[in-house]
Amino acid sequence: MQKENQKASHQDVVPSVVHFLSDLWFEGDFKQQPLYLQEIFELMLETEFGNDQELRQKMLSCIRTSRNLAETLSPFTDQQIQQAFLAVAVKE
Repeated sequence: MQKENQKASHQDVVPSVVHFLSDLWFEGDFKQQPLYLQEIFELMLETEFGNDQELRQKMLSCIRTSRNLAETLSPFTDQQIQQAFLAVAVKE
């Protein structure tokens, strides 16, 4: 991330976000990732390593972020997301 008052390398944030979401969405079944994270974290919490309050807060934050992103994109088909990506990529 850029610090305040520094010139950004991109003029618009939207194309970068669209690229990120497109890459993320097509990397696998992202819709299932919140469940995968929850399963992994639940197993970790059963270990001594998982008995750390700060780590637990980070885990919950990861699950929440992943779930919110999946929910935000869930109304759209893969084709709609790809079309949006292409529309933004052409404008660059």
